[in-house]
Amino acid sequence: MQPFDKDKEHFFVIGVNRAYLMRYIDHVSTGTIHGTIAEPREVFRNAIHLGASCIILAHNHPSGSLIPSRPDIKVTKELVEAGKILKIEVIDHVIVSSEGYYSFSDEGEIAVEE
Repeated sequence: MQPFDKDKEHFFVIGVNRAYLMRYIDHVSTGTIHGTIAEPREVFRNAIHLGASCIILAHNHPSGSLIPSRPDIKVTKELVEAGKILKIEVIDHVIVSSEGYYSFSDEGEIAVEE
């Protein structure tokens, strides 16, 4: 695997089963320093194909900021809703940077179903 350009945003999906055991990691897209694209068809493609029950979204912020942008919040809401339709739960969206991480789930922005 090639090293990732740390000056660009990268969007990943981690597929897990109901016991939260990892099934796969998918590098969905590479963007620019300002953002990347996460289309539902690409985000859920492997979850459907490989039978993941749940997914975790993750992307980096090259700026170092851990504050979710408006587009981050919007895409998270859209993907959670798409997952409900597909019966594939989005259990978290994690933003990582040199400063640490931000978890939508930890901050109460995504409610995990029990």
